[in-house]
Amino acid sequence: MATAQQEHLKIEQLRNTSADDVEVIAGRERENLEGWIPELATEAEVREALEKAFDYRGDVTVTRKDGTTVEGYLYDRRSEPTMEASLVRIIPTPKPGVPVERVMIPYADIAALQFTGRDTAAGKTFEAWIKKYWEQKAAGKTNIQIEPENLD
Repeated sequence: MATAQQEHLKIEQLRNTSADDVEVIAGRERENLEGWIPELATEAEVREALEKAFDYRGDVTVTRKDGTTVEGYLYDRRSEPTMEASLVRIIPTPKPGVPVERVMIPYADIAALQFTGRDTAAGKTFEAWIKKYWEQKAAGKTNIQIEPENLD
């Protein structure tokens, strides 16, 4: 349990810290990928973009070389020595009346990638929550909890 003096010092420290500074964890580069359409000219660019897509917490749209597209959450990738053996697995965005079936796409079949969905994890670091907690505590609020936001 923190003393009143410790709480006051923490509030003062956070009051002078921007939300962007609180959001960034030391040693990790912050990237805003929403809307990004990476160049996929080389194998290295494809692999790098798909790694970022795997870490992304929003939907992506993958365009296959045959022109078909799959929009959804990229939840898994298998990076093997060849592009043909490497693949991504996507849970497509649900459509009314259509059952959702997971899709596997080999890296070699990917023509384009776009980060189309909102990054639901942006700004949701533990440090950002702590700052909000101390601000609410300073305002006299009690029973402070982590509440999920509405994603719709």
